[in-house]
Amino acid sequence: MDLKETIRSIPNWPIEGVIFRDITTLMQNPDAYRESCDLLYKRYKDSGIDKIVGIDARGFVFGAVLAYKLGVGFVPVRKKGKLPWKTIQQTYCLEYGEDTVEIHEDAIKRGEQVLIVDDLIATGGTIGAAVKLLEKLGARIMECAFVVELPDLKGREQIRGYDAFALTEFEGE
Repeated sequence: MDLKETIRSIPNWPIEGVIFRDITTLMQNPDAYRESCDLLYKRYKDSGIDKIVGIDARGFVFGAVLAYKLGVGFVPVRKKGKLPWKTIQQTYCLEYGEDTVEIHEDAIKRGEQVLIVDDLIATGGTIGAAVKLLEKLGARIMECAFVVELPDLKGREQIRGYDAFALTEFEGE
């Protein structure tokens, strides 16, 4: 199955000039959603991961399934103000503004091997912020995994020194 074909492209959203890659159509397609989750599981099933870190909100959709299938814990990185316990925060720039994400300060034990999962990497602001949070907690980041990568936006530059993997990509569009 070509996962790329199941992703809807929405021109000029949320602002003029941006083509939004909408994975809700992939998630609504049971075969495409299953295939995405199965491909991630096959890649990481023997990797020795201690926890999956999912980024708010669509990273939860794939990260939680992967954590379940791997039999490991799931840790959310959420937008500011959504977590009920003591947190650490990181502010970042995205394509069309600024935001802050946070994680519970006790979510990761120093030295735990983690995989970060998100739906998409574009300019890398969100993933870069998540990496900084996990570095502060002493996590060993095994890799950053995405359903979609937009390589022309050079998001990997925000996570230099860490491996990244994407199931599909949209170039030059």
